Amino acid sequence: MLRPVVLAIAIAIAFVATAVDAQTVYEYGPESSRQEGVPQGKVTTHEWRDSKVFPGTLRRYYVYVPAQYDGSDSRPAALMVFQDGHAYVSEDADFRAPLVFDNLIHEGAMPVTIGLFVDPGHKKDALPEKPGWNPQPENRSFEYDSLSPAYADFLLTELIPELRKTYKITDDPEGHAICGLSSGGICAFTAAWERPDAFRKVMSHIGSFTNIRGGHVYPALIRKPPRGEDKPLRVFLQDGSNDLDNVHGNWWLGNQQMASSLAFKGYDYKFVTGDGGHDGRHGGAIFPESLRWLWRDYKLPTE
Repeated sequence: MLRPVVLAIAIAIAFVATAVDAQTVYEYGPESSRQEGVPQGKVTTHEWRDSKVFPGTLRRYYVYVPAQYDGSDSRPAALMVFQDGHAYVSEDADFRAPLVFDNLIHEGAMPVTIGLFVDPGHKKDALPEKPGWNPQPENRSFEYDSLSPAYADFLLTELIPELRKTYKITDDPEGHAICGLSSGGICAFTAAWERPDAFRKVMSHIGSFTNIRGGHVYPALIRKPPRGEDKPLRVFLQDGSNDLDNVHGNWWLGNQQMASSLAFKGYDYKFVTGDGGHDGRHGGAIFPESLRWLWRDYKLPTE
């Protein structure tokens, strides 16, 4: 029999959609495709092998730099970090983040933003030939599902300083967003919850707010602080009524509880619901509008 945490990893990585007879077909809009006349940003692929926070791991990460970034000290870029980076950075997958960023930055619907797309850690001598969830990144659940500041520390002491060696990024925490799906979604929330001085905008797709490693407690934790002591966060949630239901909990109920707690405490939040399963099809289709909402009214301080 699989141990609970091993089973959790297998479930989270498999991304098996729940079988239903009548799920909505989520259509993509023009912002998710190449548009004539829109400048194209550049994506580069890198490896990280020297983690002090997660020793013994190696991983890929990807950096998107928009065409409008000019590298000047007077015009630093905003930053958006993605967990399971390969799932967001691919232009052939559900989210197509580089395409969407190109279109929305060109339109002025979001600031000039550098994207940092981080894959979870493997514990092997060499990375798999291709990115993805097969073979399983052994450190994924530990990094993503744990309720601790460790992953935020990893970003803030290792990868983001490495990024700053090459690119000028705003110090304004309102200009820092973090995003993920499934266990990457709860990881994004945890990073901002633990370090709101560094991340103020959160986007979670099919987030695992369940008891894989204790994440089911977040709705209660959100409700407990006295009024006036809440975190300065903006939170976007997406989930479907046919999401997972297993030994760790019910994803759909977990996300509803999160939304209810955020509403109770008066957070700036949005919860978009559908009838999808544990996959990125709904989240990908609404990704452009989700980014519009997350970045609304934000201007880089030097603009």
